[in-house]
Amino acid sequence: MSNVELYTKGHCPYCHRAKALLTQKGVEFTEYPIDVQPELRDVMIERANGGWIVPQIFINDQHVGGCDEMMALEAASKLDPMLGLA
Repeated sequence: MSNVELYTKGHCPYCHRAKALLTQKGVEFTEYPIDVQPELRDVMIERANGGWIVPQIFINDQHVGGCDEMMALEAASKLDPMLGLA
């Protein structure tokens, strides 16, 4: 199984959507809530090469992008292989 990390905020509908997809697939993930732990925001921005909106998603330390990018990978049948599900 892959190492999945998400930087999120509690009120973000895109964060909820991304987490719901991963949960539906049975994928465990580590969540970094930057609204609760604001010190992680700078870490997120650096890891995401300047990406400052949430969610920022990483699979095996590879930056995937946000919810839209993850959904595009899902639509193209590329997400499951990245998650080690295929």
